Amino acid sequence: MEKFDVTIIGSGPGGYVAAIRCAQLGFKTAIIEKYSTLGGTCLNVGCIPSKAWLDSSEHYYKMIHEFDVHGITFQKPGVEIKTMSARVADVVKANVDGIAFLMKKNKITVFNGLGSFKTANIITVKGTTGVQEIESSKIIIATGSKPSSLPGITIDKERIITSTEALKLKEIPKHLILIGGGVIGLELGSVFARLGAKVSVVEFMDGILPTMDKSLGKELQKTMKKMGVDFYLKHKVTSVVRNDGGAKKNIANAVTVKAESDGKEIVLEGDYCLVAVGRRAYTEGLGLENIGITADARGMIPVNAHLETSVPGIYAIGDVITGPMLAHKAEEEGVFVAESLAGQKPHINYNLIPGVVYTWPEVAAVGQTEEQLKASGKAYKVGSFPFKASGRARASMDLDGFIKVLADKETDEILGVHMIGARMADLVMEAVVAMEYRASAEDIARMCHPHPTYSEAFKEACLAATENRAIHI
Repeated sequence: MEKFDVTIIGSGPGGYVAAIRCAQLGFKTAIIEKYSTLGGTCLNVGCIPSKAWLDSSEHYYKMIHEFDVHGITFQKPGVEIKTMSARVADVVKANVDGIAFLMKKNKITVFNGLGSFKTANIITVKGTTGVQEIESSKIIIATGSKPSSLPGITIDKERIITSTEALKLKEIPKHLILIGGGVIGLELGSVFARLGAKVSVVEFMDGILPTMDKSLGKELQKTMKKMGVDFYLKHKVTSVVRNDGGAKKNIANAVTVKAESDGKEIVLEGDYCLVAVGRRAYTEGLGLENIGITADARGMIPVNAHLETSVPGIYAIGDVITGPMLAHKAEEEGVFVAESLAGQKPHINYNLIPGVVYTWPEVAAVGQTEEQLKASGKAYKVGSFPFKASGRARASMDLDGFIKVLADKETDEILGVHMIGARMADLVMEAVVAMEYRASAEDIARMCHPHPTYSEAFKEACLAATENRAIHI
């Protein structure tokens, strides 16, 4: 039986980063992955392929709707979905191959198969080549999450699908009915809306992006409506029925979705229904019962401040524990556990883990929302700056959106930054850095920002938060 210092179960962003950091720190490290490729959901059927689809669809959409204004002409535009899909597959393969290379570079032993606990330090790996056991002093659970559904909905993976199947569609839906107005659904909905599909969003809450500052959801809804996306807010889905008797032929009314609001029912018919109502921790087959670990009511593994489970020496990170289900959050936790095992004193500021929605315009945020500040009774002030007043945004025709800064009313410390606009996924890091060092709005307002850039809007929002001193509005 081979022995290791640290073994990680799951090779997503949290798992493979934890493995690399453990190896860097001198631990003999192994990683177990049930699928044939490394990278987990993020690299294979999540973050990476969705961004590739978003990028391709944005190129097409801009060609159709904006190129003529730029003086660029073309004939007979069209979409070859198979070519797009092949490019996405190439992007995924390149990233997956990169992770395999990093495992070899760092001398990490990779086991392909389903890892389950036999005891607290012995793991059984059931792979295509047989069964083997390995022993490990410390074990990190990083098995991630899988799409959730709603009671009464049967996911057939053909017409009633999750994000996993949506990323592999070989045709553009005629009418995509999207259940859920969260990050995953809106990103994929925007992909197919750009490519010409009719998209209808059914959301139970009174706004989209319910976990983010309400102002962001309102602005994104406004911009997505310009693409022709319909929204049915405050609607509860009552049934989802496939109408074609299980046939795979392409018919316009393959799925019927019924929902109600205030006693009134709506009926939507489409060829695909994408169920995007969140994700749930994936722990099936781990054998947690064999070592005395019990998941909580939400299916997550309880951990302490050191991310250690109730069983000494066994840790859990990423989507299987509480907190936002974000790849970068899992990565930070993987490093945190690895460095803790080495006797270091790492720290994670969970309040400053940024969230991003990769629609166009992009949505990004860090810190507390205005709703949270109001609920806590915190005295705060607000500064906002619209991109329609930005020279850079006007030059690139990206006028939708704004940046909003929330600062402590007494100390001026930045408490939250919420932005929607072009390239906000990258710009949000200026806010993260500022808040890590507890900068005030005045600090940012006094910094020279290059002109013309989108970043100037952050400076202007901070000026607006300090005695309403914004220059360009």
